Amino acid sequence: MTFSLVARCARTGQFGMVISSSSPAVAARCAHVRADVGAVASQNITDPALGPLILDQLAQGLTAPDALAAITKGRTHIDYRQLLVVDGDGATAIHSGSQVLGNWGEAQGLDCAAGGNLLASDAIPAAMVAAFQIAKGHLGERLMLALEAGLAAGGEAGPVHSAGLKVADRLDWPLVDLRIDWADDPVGMLRSAWDIFAPQMAAYVQRAEDPTQAPSYGVPGDE
Repeated sequence: MTFSLVARCARTGQFGMVISSSSPAVAARCAHVRADVGAVASQNITDPALGPLILDQLAQGLTAPDALAAITKGRTHIDYRQLLVVDGDGATAIHSGSQVLGNWGEAQGLDCAAGGNLLASDAIPAAMVAAFQIAKGHLGERLMLALEAGLAAGGEAGPVHSAGLKVADRLDWPLVDLRIDWADDPVGMLRSAWDIFAPQMAAYVQRAEDPTQAPSYGVPGDE
């Protein structure tokens, strides 16, 4: 019910994930990023607890393959899960269990991994990886281009209704956390949200760290 990509920006050290699905509020359950640690997608028949567990393993110094193995080995119902991981060195790992739904696929590239289930084509993850690797600019923009490439390649077999973009930088809270939880064009709406948010992104960090230096909020009543 999902197609997604996790990635690291080698230039900035940021981690991010982008995702879309026919299910509502997919990013609330499936997107996991942590500054200076990595990014994890926990999807298919989702267990949201697996994302933080894998990030904890990465934080202890395990590589993406080792962290994934540590959490999946012997775990009940793991055959129903699809997991994507990228670590601090850009290494990636994927688990697609034997009970992953429908037409599914996975792909890995430099600093990124993509996967999906109930897909229109099993080539969609490769299309997402290819788009990410040639994209330029901020990690959020590169992730959006990858998601749009996945949709253009066919996306899910049926219509998608939710999408999300999440990026961790150097802070304890996400630099970017944008979600479209239910819509007829969630990827298009996520693009609009990103285009609006991106120019203001640094200002929101500044407001948190030093509000005395923050720019005007630019809303009625702010003088």
